[in-house]
Parts: sequence; structure tokens; C-alpha cells
Amino acid sequence: IEQFNGGPVGLEAVAASTGEDAQTIEEVYEPYLLQIGFLHRTPRGRVATSAARKHLGYE
Repeated sequence: IEQFNGGPVGLEAVAASTGEDAQTIEEVYEPYLLQIGFLHRTPRGRVATSAARKHLGYE
């Protein structure tokens, strides 16, 4: 959230910033985060939801 100013982020950027493989993010982490409502996928990239920001103490 801080690193990308809360804006939309591409999968490769997330992978590079976390040191995780892009395929692993897309197949393992992303479905769970979408399911619990912490992530939205948009045409411009992934965005943390207000629920995610609140859970992490940003709101």
C-alpha cells in the first residue's frame, strides 16, 4: 500500500517488490485475497480494498 501509494499495481511489479514468483502470486495468494475482499483486479492492476487498508491499520 505504501510502496505504490495505494494505486493499481501490475502483477510483475508486485512480484518484483515481494521477491515472489508472479505465477505463485496469481495462483496462490491472489485468489485468497480476492475471496476475502482484500484485493480488486482492475484493467490497470491490483488494488487493495478499503477492508484491506482497515485490517492493516491504514484507515
